[in-house]
Amino acid sequence: MKNAVKWIGIIGGGLVVLIIVTLLVVPMFVDVNNYKPILEDKVAEATGRSFAVGDDIRLSLFPWATIAFSDLHLGNTPGFAEKDFVSLKSFEIRLKLLPLLFRDIQIKRFVLNEPRIVLIKNKNGDTNWSQPKPSAEKRSGGAQELPTEKKGGGPGLPVETLEIGEFAIKNGSLTWIDHAAGTQKVVSDLDLTLKNISFEQAVQMKLAVKVDGKPITIEGNVGPVGNNFSRDSIPLDLTVKALSQINLSLKGLLERPTDNPGLNVNVSLAEFSPRTLLSELGQEQAVVTADPAVLKKMDLKANIIADAKQLAVKDATLNLDDSQLKFGVRVAEFSRPVVRADLHLDRIDIDRYLPPDSDTKEGAPGGGKEDPGTKKTDYEPLRKLDLEAKFTAGSVIVSKAKIQDLALQATAKNGIIRLKPFGFTMYQGSVSGSGIMNVKKSVPRFSADIDVAHLLIGPLLRDQLDKDLLEGVAAAKLNLSFRGDQAPIIKKTLNGKGQVRPNDGAVISIDLAGMVRNAKAAFRGTPAGKQRPRTDFTEIRSLFTLKNGVYHTADTNLVSPFLRVLVTGQADLVKEILDFRVEPKVVGSIKGQGDTKQRSGVLIPVDVSGSFSSPKYEPDLKAMAAQQLEERVFESDKAKELFEKKGLKPYEGAAKGLLKGLLD
Repeated sequence: MKNAVKWIGIIGGGLVVLIIVTLLVVPMFVDVNNYKPILEDKVAEATGRSFAVGDDIRLSLFPWATIAFSDLHLGNTPGFAEKDFVSLKSFEIRLKLLPLLFRDIQIKRFVLNEPRIVLIKNKNGDTNWSQPKPSAEKRSGGAQELPTEKKGGGPGLPVETLEIGEFAIKNGSLTWIDHAAGTQKVVSDLDLTLKNISFEQAVQMKLAVKVDGKPITIEGNVGPVGNNFSRDSIPLDLTVKALSQINLSLKGLLERPTDNPGLNVNVSLAEFSPRTLLSELGQEQAVVTADPAVLKKMDLKANIIADAKQLAVKDATLNLDDSQLKFGVRVAEFSRPVVRADLHLDRIDIDRYLPPDSDTKEGAPGGGKEDPGTKKTDYEPLRKLDLEAKFTAGSVIVSKAKIQDLALQATAKNGIIRLKPFGFTMYQGSVSGSGIMNVKKSVPRFSADIDVAHLLIGPLLRDQLDKDLLEGVAAAKLNLSFRGDQAPIIKKTLNGKGQVRPNDGAVISIDLAGMVRNAKAAFRGTPAGKQRPRTDFTEIRSLFTLKNGVYHTADTNLVSPFLRVLVTGQADLVKEILDFRVEPKVVGSIKGQGDTKQRSGVLIPVDVSGSFSSPKYEPDLKAMAAQQLEERVFESDKAKELFEKKGLKPYEGAAKGLLKGLLD
């Protein structure tokens, strides 16, 4: 037995020595460069691309198996002007061979130096990364098909242990060329370093790269991976930095790496300046805002859970300047997205983020033509959308109007988007209603029902128009519809009807009582130092219709203790032209308005014309004179007595017509 053990030891030791000697001696007598042509031919045959490698190919087998080569070039397929698809300045790998027998991978060094990848899309849509089609000869005969993978058995790594000392990619680049679009994007200066790679401990990662010259870095830890790679979750703790602004941290888990991989991470985007970021990206035009003090601060925190089938953003908080948005969103079935969202905004002044007034003005009044250069909107994504969303806001300023307690619910299904209900408060009143957007066809259609109650008109008009035009408390019911997505088309197709009822207010800058005493003076304005003219009222009731952008009213009435005013006419919203007639009547005494006499039935018509921006008020003095003449001459006791005499009665109408003709 002792002799047997002795001989086994001698034979085993001899084999070990023989293996070591072989590993040392073979590379000394075998020139691997002699096999370079064979290697190049085999790779070219397998890929259908040209392949070349430099003459500096090195092989050693002990104490580490080392393979190194340089100047590798894998060419493009025919039809592409660029020569190389992939190139590599040098490659080196050092690993131990014997542990491979026991599914133990031990790599000391794995380095790719200056890899270059060029992705190309030609004008005809062909791409250089597509595998060339084999020839008919190769399809019919030649190499046999590789055996298919046996079904059954879960995915897993074919190794028991893994240990890599250094893994590095140095000075790599990726270029994307789109000849059809005439664009080119470059990812350059790519340096990737991984340290302490194993299943049992976290891998230290550092990536630095430039995208179109803009620096991006990713640093942190990934892992440990664990022994059950297919089912174990892999911890992530990474920091992403971009330009001088972005500092994003990701901390969480990479779940199910080989079976429906997903993420469950907490995201924290540190405070940065969107204005500065956009400027660094060359997008200065995107930060031209009415208020240059906005877009100075932004940060985000959220929990993100995602895989290939769904995305959920939970407990998210976005701060932008003085505004804070808290939200949660779930998205599933990305090709036909099912979206569920709940958002709450504390406050925002939208006007501050809009372009300055000079950049938002439209063409001159009277336009209405659709811009032929405007690209048509694609509503197909909205047709696919399945949405249920809630949105609330504490305070919103838009077009200078102050809105509070905004709440709306939005749904979308099969191209029908509904806002039902929506509501908010403003200027001590409330606005509520519902709306529908129909995008089933190429031109969208809209309709809305709106109710307004107890709204203070004066503060609203002063905020929006910076003018005192009307005061009072308003109620309204509106039913509107239109189509299109450009202002000229919307104006042309605006239809509907409504009723507006301001109460207990005043019309500013128009003195209807003064018109009774001196119609011309009523429209000359107010001399310096004197009180502005106004007409108080107890109620205004206005019924109107809208047809193809023309507002029409035949029954707008102003009621006050001493006046009745009827307004008829129309306003063309497309041409922005006014055409109204105002017919006020005095009722009883107007004491307290500068008049002590009793008056009744005095009619002073006023024509309102001109444009929206420059309205013109013209009292109809001829009509007033004709009425005064009729009342004071023909309706007087003496005139009636004269026409009652025999023979003169038939001439009464002709006499009235003659006098009226003299005034025309």
